[in-house]
Amino acid sequence: MIYFDNSATTKALPVVLDTYRKVSEDFFGNPSSLHAVGGKADEMLQSARAQIAQLMQAKPDEIYFTSGGTEGDNWIIKGTAIEKRPFGKHLITTAVEHPAVINTMKQLESLGFEVTYLPVDKRGFINPADLKAALRDDTILVSIMAVNNEIGAKQPIDEVAKILTAYPNVHFHVDAVQAIGKGLMPSLRNPRIDFLTFSGHKFHAPRGTGFIYMKEGKHLAPLLTGGGQESNLRSGTENVPAIAAMAKALRLLLDDEAGKVAHQAAIRQRIYEHVAQAANTVMFSQLTPDFAPHILTFAIAGVRGETIVHAFEQHDIYISTTSACSSKKGTESSTLAAMRVPDNVATSAVRISLDEYNTLQEADAFNQAFDQVYAGFKKLMPAHAE
Repeated sequence: MIYFDNSATTKALPVVLDTYRKVSEDFFGNPSSLHAVGGKADEMLQSARAQIAQLMQAKPDEIYFTSGGTEGDNWIIKGTAIEKRPFGKHLITTAVEHPAVINTMKQLESLGFEVTYLPVDKRGFINPADLKAALRDDTILVSIMAVNNEIGAKQPIDEVAKILTAYPNVHFHVDAVQAIGKGLMPSLRNPRIDFLTFSGHKFHAPRGTGFIYMKEGKHLAPLLTGGGQESNLRSGTENVPAIAAMAKALRLLLDDEAGKVAHQAAIRQRIYEHVAQAANTVMFSQLTPDFAPHILTFAIAGVRGETIVHAFEQHDIYISTTSACSSKKGTESSTLAAMRVPDNVATSAVRISLDEYNTLQEADAFNQAFDQVYAGFKKLMPAHAE
């Protein structure tokens, strides 16, 4: 099997699962309990928090645990809206965000907030000048993803941060779910960023894990109220085994990050150069430095994306349409639509997404399968196909 759908989810590493099992057995107490068994669990919880903080070059009290990217995005956006409602009801995001951001913004619009959706160019990038023009006196939040989950475009986070230095009261949130471990740490550590969202199952941790970074001195209203866990900001008994496993996975991910990024980029390049030679392919991801190293999205014009996915599945190769969150619904790519890609091409898009454990041999096997798949689809293609 060749698994090229790592942006949808990654396989939990055996050593990470070992950590989960061991912590489940040895630190099973509720970390909020007063007795010694609970105290041991709390020590493990705080140790994991400290480890993640060190890896992120943050302080332990700036790390808050969540169930994943969707909760993190919802909490930061809605928490800002509730917390800063007396100061304004205007939020800014982009037209190409993950549904966890877009749909949260739409829900806030139904509650009386106003949202500006920044457009993107034909390559999928916002223009920082558009952001500057959109800022208003009542703007309370700017939320912009670091890496687009559909095509891998790296948004100009540092340029946005520079603009927002003149607006210190505006919360700046970056969805970093697709960016962690992909060579973007200098940008993610930009001191102007107030909030970051991360999801554990994107880097070989168990599903249902995640964390947010909240800069010291910033405030969010809680969405989950109850027993007061996570400094009264995210109630619910912490999943200590999964959190410890996530900390282990993050440490492994960031070890020799540069080497892993170069490895993924080499695999992507080998596939890109082969696929791009076919007459009827359209390449949405590029090999330029402003695209992440692990995502390659292309279309075979005239063939629907789900048909391409199933054709590769016959070769035991697993890819996806542009977003796992929308693929089963058959909805078109919001990113490609925002890039003004014609519907008949956008519906043909498929995504390859890599991790550090994929190999160049897998890339060669994919290319061989591509030739067979492409040949089989020729009869479905427009007349000008080769």
